[in-house]
Amino acid sequence: MADAFTDLFSAPLTFNWTLSFRCNFACSHCYSRDEEAQELTTAEILRIVDILADKQVPFINFGGGEPLVRDDLFEIASYASGKGLNVSMNSNGWLIDRDAARQLKQCGFKSVGISIDSAEAALHDDFRNMPGSFERAVGALDALREAGLKTTMSSVISRINHQHFRELLQLARDHGVSQVYLHNFKCSGRGFKNREDLDLSPEQWKAFYIEALTVKQETDDLLISFDDPVIASLPGYDEMPLVKGSSCGKLSLNLRPNGDITPCGFIPLAVGNILKDDFDRIWYDSPVLNKMRNKEATGKCLDCGAFEQCLGGCTARSFATTGDFNEPDPHCWK
Repeated sequence: MADAFTDLFSAPLTFNWTLSFRCNFACSHCYSRDEEAQELTTAEILRIVDILADKQVPFINFGGGEPLVRDDLFEIASYASGKGLNVSMNSNGWLIDRDAARQLKQCGFKSVGISIDSAEAALHDDFRNMPGSFERAVGALDALREAGLKTTMSSVISRINHQHFRELLQLARDHGVSQVYLHNFKCSGRGFKNREDLDLSPEQWKAFYIEALTVKQETDDLLISFDDPVIASLPGYDEMPLVKGSSCGKLSLNLRPNGDITPCGFIPLAVGNILKDDFDRIWYDSPVLNKMRNKEATGKCLDCGAFEQCLGGCTARSFATTGDFNEPDPHCWK
């Protein structure tokens, strides 16, 4: 898998970039809220943009932490878009009013994603540990639409919403959202600490995906997206992703606030530093990345006919719960 992949791509398609771990929220599932790292200066960040442009990385997506806690976000985005990068971000929406939305549009953002986890305000606010966050998030969607920016909505599926995701889809329609990401629960950071209260059982995940995939097939006015490779084990699943299994380390990498590169935000293993190490050496030769690109069936995956499709499921979830990339995804129902 890795040989064919590295022959095709000389760099990841996307860098998910955490400019800061700082955030004005303390969400129950957050992978990074308890993380700390030295933040780079604006000049250092612009040097990284130059590196990504030189390597012809098409997309960067700012996450966090909350990207807007950095006062230089607009300057960084303007510089990156001026270099030809497609710039997007994910935000909790609290700091996006009409003025901020106009600035995001002016500095070249292609799209902005807002995190909303329940169509019921009180549930969303409780999940995000921030009273009033639902109202601010919905207000952000409206302000972004008014500014002419494409909006997406990100919803982490958990016990609070897995039976009510249709209401989330309707909320997206009501506020002009073009795409909804129904994210799988990652079990990293606070998500690991609160796993027993928030995560679904494997059987519940199976039931959710069967229903959600049916809804997706019946929906033509809204793009519904998933990021969970374990879906590939479902009978009749016929989508053709660019890579099988987890895309992290193959199609995408993650940048921490200090410039360290990790396979994804949910796997806190630094494979190098983008300002200190040779990027090509990291991309092609990292033992960690190559192990992720060449996963081996273990445990129940050994006798499973679906392994060649899902490659053991979500690598980040396996690593978070067992410390081993190759262990079966704990969400797997087979």
